[in-house]
Amino acid sequence: MAKYTNLFSDFKIGALELSNRSVVSPMTRTSAEPSGLANNRMAQYYSRFASGGFSLIITEGTYPDLAHGQAYENQPGIATEEQAAAWIPVVDAVHKEGGKIFLQIQHAGALVQYNRFTDYSLAPSAVKPKGEKLRDHGGSGEYSLPIEMSKKEIESVIESFANAALRAKNAGFDGVEVHGANGYLLDQFHTDYTNFREDEFGGTPENRVRLSALVLKAIRNKVGNNFVVGIRVSQGKVNDFFHKWNGEEVEAKIIFESLASANPDYIHTTEFQADKPAFRDHGDTLASLAKKYGHLPVIANGQLGDPDRAEEMISKKETDFVAVGTSALANPDWPNKVKDNKTISKFDHRVFDPIAVIRDEETY
Repeated sequence: MAKYTNLFSDFKIGALELSNRSVVSPMTRTSAEPSGLANNRMAQYYSRFASGGFSLIITEGTYPDLAHGQAYENQPGIATEEQAAAWIPVVDAVHKEGGKIFLQIQHAGALVQYNRFTDYSLAPSAVKPKGEKLRDHGGSGEYSLPIEMSKKEIESVIESFANAALRAKNAGFDGVEVHGANGYLLDQFHTDYTNFREDEFGGTPENRVRLSALVLKAIRNKVGNNFVVGIRVSQGKVNDFFHKWNGEEVEAKIIFESLASANPDYIHTTEFQADKPAFRDHGDTLASLAKKYGHLPVIANGQLGDPDRAEEMISKKETDFVAVGTSALANPDWPNKVKDNKTISKFDHRVFDPIAVIRDEETY
């Protein structure tokens, strides 16, 4: 542990004190009931990370409405009071183990694998997504051509995010994270080739990030200043893994400054390799650009399961927290293993299903 003094130091996000810098990254687990209700399997799954030493857990993306928000089959929701109440045992289980938990709120936009509420999707513009749907999450074949959102529909999405955040607060969550990454609705607005709008939500980078800023402001107005609110941002997408912002650092500056102006408590960046330059083969990482221009605490995600790489990013002040994904699935006690100098198990895609099950020495 002596060599990981930064990783095991405490730090604050907003008013929330966290005991170390280890975060469980949001990962799609498709383990809720078909009705979108969280269940006991999820409570066991999330609480295992807390008992394993992670100071913060960010849930899988959770849909905020009973319309176009759902992305996956058996995805949890936070669109109703019943769905919110189903999360309470999950939150309680994490708190009982000494951890903190944020709910990630996600709107699918055009990237719909499965939606039980509607047979068409919405997006900033009528642009068919690249690639094909994910069979593991209820999808099959090519994506559908979405319908361009009206101003009224945009306003409805903003309201749904805000209402979902308030339900999460009332259910006992320690914070919420807005999913503005990986090609889902808000990222579709950020992205030049999926957003051809000619109004205040399209065109320039300032306009394309406007919806995310409005979502953050609406959430803040609903939940107040003492509840943690953050946003996740990426360049790559689930259907376009290596996408980069055309404007490079200039565009990053606009995006991070615009998001920071909406008063979130942190920015969460996710890249294929978080400790590599964001653009070309030199320069700052995306996380360090978020710190440089956002002036907020930053969580970095992207192959940081190697504790040496995680410690280095924190020590260089490129990030404040590291979010671990697949390494956490293989090592739900990753922080405890690092602290005790134990071997970190490698993730094996052949062993893990896309559901909320952890296969280690403990079986749920």
